[in-house]
Amino acid sequence: MQTLFRGSFTALITPFRGGALDEEAFKRLVEWQIAEGTHGLVPVGTTGESPTLSHDEHKRVVELCVEVANKRVPVIAGAGSNSTDEAIDLTRFAKSVGADAVLHSTGYYNKPTQEGLFRHFKAINDAVDIPIFIYNVPVRTIVDIQVPTLARCRRELKNVIGVKDATANVARVTQQRLACGPDFIHLSGEDSTVQGFMAHGGTGCISVTSNVAPRLCADFQNAWAKGDHKTALELHERLMPLHDALFVETNPGPVKYAAWRLGVVGSPDARLPLAPVSDATKRAVDAALAQVGLLQAKAAE
Repeated sequence: MQTLFRGSFTALITPFRGGALDEEAFKRLVEWQIAEGTHGLVPVGTTGESPTLSHDEHKRVVELCVEVANKRVPVIAGAGSNSTDEAIDLTRFAKSVGADAVLHSTGYYNKPTQEGLFRHFKAINDAVDIPIFIYNVPVRTIVDIQVPTLARCRRELKNVIGVKDATANVARVTQQRLACGPDFIHLSGEDSTVQGFMAHGGTGCISVTSNVAPRLCADFQNAWAKGDHKTALELHERLMPLHDALFVETNPGPVKYAAWRLGVVGSPDARLPLAPVSDATKRAVDAALAQVGLLQAKAAE
């Protein structure tokens, strides 16, 4: 299982045009990602703007991703919700269309206790037989799934196989490895600390940056897997300005702008309440794209 879920996974943006889901742009994005060497795909997560997609749109994005990927790379479908029943419904759909796994965040807004978190994941685990990654992103959800709770999920829930850890605390990887065992899968959810995350025993990254630099992100993971830490460090340092610039405003605003600047998608639009990025952010993203070597240095249009 670790072999399947290893390397650079892209937390895919969801392209819009005229306020509607741009299916053709999304399909092109998936094809380009695979052609560039991305190891796996994660549709309709935070970066995919899942909170503002309708249920039908959410399911359609998962379906399209699975269809276009066609088992060439694994698909971890976002299925998280702060309603357990809704999370189960999205999980059932993901399994029905052939997703390889699902990604579930902790209970944002509800602010559940650790017991509530465990029962949420247990209900999903018991309802649908599909591999589950728990997504720990306290900066978004307020709630932190603590190491003992994650270990309990690993121990008692057969479908829980890994975590997407966006705490930016690389020490958590070692703590979780010791608590959950060596076969538990640890995917970073934070691009800027991925070098340290991998050094602590991580198996890969669910990346925002790889939306626009998939080849470089995949090369970083490939170098790390081969034990070529010198090349991995060089790539990480090359990518760092972009990792930083893509989070100067709320994700996914900057990365959608970057994808549009590179011609990856036809529009930088996000859905309200996300506003268009500021001119200062555009300049910062353009400068980072140029520094990394993805865009000729010029002012934002």
